[in-house]
Amino acid sequence: MTLKQLFLSALVAAASLPAHEASSAENNSQVNAEKFVVEDIRVRGLQRVALGAALTYIPIRVGDEVDANRIRASIRSLNSAAYFENIIVKRDGNTLVFEVIERPTISSIEFDGNKEIKDEMLEESLTDSGIVVGEQLDRTMISSIETGLEDFFHGVGKYNATVDINVIELPRNRVRLELQFEEGDSAEIQQINIVGNSSFTDEQLLVDFELKDQLPWWNFIGERRYQKQQLTGDLEKLESFYRNRGYLAFQVESVQVSMTPDREGVYITINVNEGDVYDIRDVNVIGDLKGHEEVIKRLTAIDPGTRYNAEQITFLEDAISRYYGRFGYAYPEVRAIPDMQEGSNEVDLTFSVNPGQRIYVDRINFIGNNITADEVLRREMRQLEGAPLNDQLIEQSKVRLERLGYFETVETSTRKSDTQDDRVEVDFTVKEQPSGSFNFTLGYGDYSGFQIGLGLSQENFLGSGNRAAINVNTNRYNKSASVSYTDRYLTKDGVSLSGQVYISEFDAGNLENYIRYNKKQYGIGSSIGFPINEVTSLNFGATYRNEQISNVDSYEQVSRFYRPYLDEQNPNLGVKFDIFELSAGISRVTLNRGMFPTAGSSNSLSFEVATPNSDVNYFRTNYDYRQYFPITDSHSFVFMTRLRIGYGNGYGTDDNGNEYLFPFYENFRLGGRDNLRGFEGNTIGPRAIYRYPQTIPGQPGYDGIPTGLPAYPGADQLAVSQYSVGGNAMAVGGLELIVPTPFISEENKNTVRTSFYIDVGNVWDTEFDYATYSQLELIGNSEALKDYSEPTHYRAAAGISIQWISPMGPITLSFGRPIKSEETDRTQTFTFNIGTTF
Repeated sequence: MTLKQLFLSALVAAASLPAHEASSAENNSQVNAEKFVVEDIRVRGLQRVALGAALTYIPIRVGDEVDANRIRASIRSLNSAAYFENIIVKRDGNTLVFEVIERPTISSIEFDGNKEIKDEMLEESLTDSGIVVGEQLDRTMISSIETGLEDFFHGVGKYNATVDINVIELPRNRVRLELQFEEGDSAEIQQINIVGNSSFTDEQLLVDFELKDQLPWWNFIGERRYQKQQLTGDLEKLESFYRNRGYLAFQVESVQVSMTPDREGVYITINVNEGDVYDIRDVNVIGDLKGHEEVIKRLTAIDPGTRYNAEQITFLEDAISRYYGRFGYAYPEVRAIPDMQEGSNEVDLTFSVNPGQRIYVDRINFIGNNITADEVLRREMRQLEGAPLNDQLIEQSKVRLERLGYFETVETSTRKSDTQDDRVEVDFTVKEQPSGSFNFTLGYGDYSGFQIGLGLSQENFLGSGNRAAINVNTNRYNKSASVSYTDRYLTKDGVSLSGQVYISEFDAGNLENYIRYNKKQYGIGSSIGFPINEVTSLNFGATYRNEQISNVDSYEQVSRFYRPYLDEQNPNLGVKFDIFELSAGISRVTLNRGMFPTAGSSNSLSFEVATPNSDVNYFRTNYDYRQYFPITDSHSFVFMTRLRIGYGNGYGTDDNGNEYLFPFYENFRLGGRDNLRGFEGNTIGPRAIYRYPQTIPGQPGYDGIPTGLPAYPGADQLAVSQYSVGGNAMAVGGLELIVPTPFISEENKNTVRTSFYIDVGNVWDTEFDYATYSQLELIGNSEALKDYSEPTHYRAAAGISIQWISPMGPITLSFGRPIKSEETDRTQTFTFNIGTTF
């Protein structure tokens, strides 16, 4: 039970105590006992209560003959209106006069000294008791509320706590309530003793107790505070400990809680009777099994001689209930009845099974989807209307809605239908969250300074469940425009269709961490997806691209790919490629939510290939994996691991017999917020290599101009750039510990995520020939040459990440520092991004 629940239960218990009436009808009647006929009725002292409202509670009318009994009854009736503190009835001739004093109006409520109970909890409880600013005060509730508050403090171990409610009189029959708290210190547990245990030591029995009488030296945040509610839970744990080990007759015979004279220390003594250890002799099943006898018998098959285990028995009861829940039996009663055999330590188990009435779903309702159309939610349903109620299908439907990523929370509930007893309605209550994003990236690197990027997308376009994106982006290195649309349910079977048209101009020379080249391209593509089952789907696509590459910095790696396509007569024109690309992929997703999952996994494998009729022939494959492992039952602590592997290369030969190579602009790159935090974007991987042939007598001189011509033995010099050019192979992964975000309320916990991470990765070039360059002389301040075909030169970084699903889209703040780096790497301590999470 939570602190709030304990507090409210104490208030409810106190409020249920009988309250004394503010006035007694017998004492407030100043009318003699003789009967008389009422000629007029007057009410004096009214201020806020209307005369008509008061008269409705007086069961006497002009012309009635009254006596003392009827007058006392009228006082009780008027008092039940809860408007008045005091009522006096007088007789003035044959006129009946009611003199009243109205209850004062509460002007304000103030709290002082409360630390254990927050103001919001106090206000909520006072409202439930009818004490609200602007309403009339019932003084009879004061003492019961004081008692309830003190009972709460006693329940959490503060036995010296006192609560005083002061009523301050104000003009115009108003009052101010002041609640004064003296909480005092919590009583600490001095010792917990268990008496009667012989099979287990006190240390073994107390290890799982929430209450502690001593703490290890390293536990700085632990406490020894006594709480009555925790003691109740610990006694249940003690009973479970024994019954899970065969002690079927175990009993807690008594519990004594004694206090020190200063009421600041507590001694707890638990008297137990362990009883004997029991083994299971026989298992039987009784009841109407509705034709499922064979399955139920297999579920309850326990080998004779097995030690009795209450936890195992409860699991079997739940398993049988869940099994019948799959067939529409929504409220099965399953109970394991132990029969201890006299004269032996054996027990017979009888499972009593009553499936109950079969229940059908009359209607499925959706609540809270103000933007998303009902159709979008209904097509994710695996529980059908008119079909038997199936708990497993309802849970599966709930998970499918959560995976969409449109909703912060999804809750389900069933209620009986108004039409028939064997019908229910199923309600799915969703809380929508922003599914579109205005992508804005802001980063700061040790070398490049600030970095900025923009974009726009909508995952739930107009509530249709389809994805639409229109991006027009321009900055100092990139100009692009694209339109894309994905229909996730082209057919009722879940076949999806997507298409994209785009155009872009990219100038790598204006980007801090790129080798210079210009790329213009336009393209159109489409893909279709086929679901295999609930969690697995296939995807096939086709794309046409026209690419124009020019102004390329002629370092060694690019020259091998680029030079065969150049027009030797006019090399400055660059090259153009027409590329026809086919793709295929398979994905399997068991994540419990689309945004901020806490359990399940995501696996995807994709393959892309430029067809033989393309100007460049190459392929690329990617594998992505994520797995979430909940550490706690509430999923507040979650361990996550991820891995991404990529590889690409050319295939075949051209008309001149040259092997096709992997395009340098398709290389994999690492670094930055998307994969390897703590390092600047696109800076990890092979560096550009420049080779400078020297002037030799009788040979043409190049005077430092980089070329791709064969080297002159013993004469060439080498320069290694500070920029990464990427590689055709990549592996990156990470470990992440997701923890509760401090100062975030329970209702917002699904919109903010905090995690501690370790990222590890590397990019390498499998075609790099280290021996070709290792003997050449390095020029000046050139970086050291490394074997870029070697995948072991990995980088690693650690840090903290905070992600928030804001109204503008996901916002990510990451702080990280390298823990495995090389001397020339560029680090990035902080990144801020709107629009992307992982």
